[in-house]
Amino acid sequence: MTEDCAECGFVYDLELAPSAASLAGGYAARFAGFLLRAERAALARRAAPGVWSPLEYACHVRDVLLVQRERLLSARRTETPVATPMGRDERAEHEGYAFQDPADVARQLTDAASLFGNVLDRLPPAHWERTLVYTYPEPAERSLRWLAVHTLHELRHHLLDVHRQLPGPPPAADD
Repeated sequence: MTEDCAECGFVYDLELAPSAASLAGGYAARFAGFLLRAERAALARRAAPGVWSPLEYACHVRDVLLVQRERLLSARRTETPVATPMGRDERAEHEGYAFQDPADVARQLTDAASLFGNVLDRLPPAHWERTLVYTYPEPAERSLRWLAVHTLHELRHHLLDVHRQLPGPPPAADD
């Protein structure tokens, strides 16, 4: 079971799931704001070796939203599918996260949140309890309710990662 996150303050409250679509959109808008306001050099700079730049985090969050959307759709059409790992580090390299245009990423991130939110908004009440095998941090059967909340944690946590490197408002404690 995933525990609450002491680092970013996120609480895994499964009752948040029905509002995950709008909350994800809000987080995406905050990422887009960073991408559109900050200088390109600051967005591409890594604070330390092995720590992604704000631009790389934004690309990762965009892809998390798209991957989670596909996982949700898979769990709606298949009984307890296994969520294939997204290969986050390989994606960063293969897709050239560090070299992408911040304005494009801002738009794509907002679109990805909208696509993810659309799938959540269309879930019938009984489907929130459908499951998939989520392989991180260890394989475990998880509900779509959990998947929605976990995705919010990803967004909030990485927004904090970006805030550590760029000026701007940190994520609110009650987000």
